[in-house]
Amino acid sequence: MDLKKARIITAMATPFDNKGQLDFIKLKALINYLLANGSEGLVVGGTTGESPTLSHQEKLDLYKKTVELVDGRVPLIAGTGSNNTAETISFTKEVEKIQGIDAVLVVAPYYNKPNQAGIYAHFEAVSQNTDMPIIIYNVPGRTSVVIDPETTVRLSSLDNIIGVKDCLGMDALSFIVEQANENFLVYSGEDNLAFPAKCVGATGIISVASHIIGKEMADMYDLLAAGKVDQAAEKHRKLLPKMNSLFTVPSPAPVKMALNHLGIDTGDVRLPLVACTQEEKQKILESLQLEN
Repeated sequence: MDLKKARIITAMATPFDNKGQLDFIKLKALINYLLANGSEGLVVGGTTGESPTLSHQEKLDLYKKTVELVDGRVPLIAGTGSNNTAETISFTKEVEKIQGIDAVLVVAPYYNKPNQAGIYAHFEAVSQNTDMPIIIYNVPGRTSVVIDPETTVRLSSLDNIIGVKDCLGMDALSFIVEQANENFLVYSGEDNLAFPAKCVGATGIISVASHIIGKEMADMYDLLAAGKVDQAAEKHRKLLPKMNSLFTVPSPAPVKMALNHLGIDTGDVRLPLVACTQEEKQKILESLQLEN
């Protein structure tokens, strides 16, 4: 599958049943809903998918079922990263055997707090031990580790490191787009930068908000592609409050609540995350204009 054509990739929530276990019936409904509403690719087992609370076996089961349900309709990216280089390599090799996964998402090694040399060596080691295309995930707000844009650019020269999901902001995104290896995929990991990132030449967005406003985001990108920059910018401004509302409580609690409200049942979040309070729910639904 050609990831270059995937402008809006949804970092998919993981549906659970009322006992907190994986629910593949709900997963099918969620995937079909997302693909009908603007998602041009999916990440499974990312942060929004509550990967920190999924067991090793649950991830493998989830990835295999997602491949089956997506059935080649869009590119599929699976999270395989951890703060343990050897474990990341081992798990990536397991996932490599699942036919139908197009790339792996490898997060910066959290908690250990390596320097840039250690970060580079981590990703280099993973790339040398798998044939899978790798997308770097730089999310300092969750990892307490920053992958400097210069390090990302260095990594872009490695054959199977094909892209980055970066949450450092516009300066970093602009630098990476300008300096990285040609054909390197650059995705913003911040929904509120979906429009400006695309304007400076990024591939698109790996999104949480696209669970709820995927069609509107796709419309925004279509307007931009058609040269209707003012209209695209206006749509972005109107979508911003909706995007931001989905992060007023630790994600993915807000997006799961909103999906449940829309009748796309994804169940609850797993501890240590907790569901939105009634007051939080009301405020988020009002911002999303879904309160009725």
